[in-house]
Amino acid sequence: MHDNPKQLAAFFDTLCAAAAEQTLSRFRLPLDIANKLDSGFDPVTEGDREAEKAIRALLKEHLPNDGIVGEEFGRENENAAFQWIIDPIDGTRAFISGIPVWGTLIGLYKDGVPYAGVMDQPFTGERYVALPGSQPTLSLRNSAPQPLATRATENLEAATLMTTSPNIFPTDHKPRYDALERTTKLVRYGCDCYAYAMVASGQVDMVAESGLSSYDIAALIPIIEGAGGVVSTWDGESAAQGGTVLASANRTLHEKALKALSP
Repeated sequence: MHDNPKQLAAFFDTLCAAAAEQTLSRFRLPLDIANKLDSGFDPVTEGDREAEKAIRALLKEHLPNDGIVGEEFGRENENAAFQWIIDPIDGTRAFISGIPVWGTLIGLYKDGVPYAGVMDQPFTGERYVALPGSQPTLSLRNSAPQPLATRATENLEAATLMTTSPNIFPTDHKPRYDALERTTKLVRYGCDCYAYAMVASGQVDMVAESGLSSYDIAALIPIIEGAGGVVSTWDGESAAQGGTVLASANRTLHEKALKALSP
């Protein structure tokens, strides 16, 4: 299945459908919300947990030798070559606020390298998919997949930048982000994984964030890079394990943004 794009695409569809059954049945309805943190607020809902359980059950049924890394239930088969990286609801704050910019993220790594991924927004019917050896696509409900391509913007002064919120950055990262923001034409906050999808689809130019985990970015790296973009840490290293993340529409813009982000 891993090396067969058609089978992998069909399996992504199955995983997304199973997750959507758990998320859509709870979206914009009264929810029990738990806080993962003793200090601060990191919400989790029954929808997060049940969606990840549904994805894990299918992975264990069909690919029992693969590894799994999930936000809610941790790691399994850590030494497997293929690792499925799951964020059942990326953007839980948006989810509990009734705003449809959350998504289900399912990434697949091969030997630690991003290999394939899907970002599914079931409320709007948008599905962004990257498969090995092919251009990423956007599927809208009841329509054929369309290829994704990033923008050609090469100057920061003409660029649109997004971030979930600079107020959640660590103290030493905030000045670096501010330096980048001051160079750009337009800045918008919010959107979580949806912002990265907008880079891949050519709607915005960059996303800069800090404090991400692997499950926040794993699915999005192959989608953006397959569409012509670049994803790295703020220091130009691999973003596969999260940390600081910069996603840009193209290499020229990315290099200029890295320079602006330099300490």
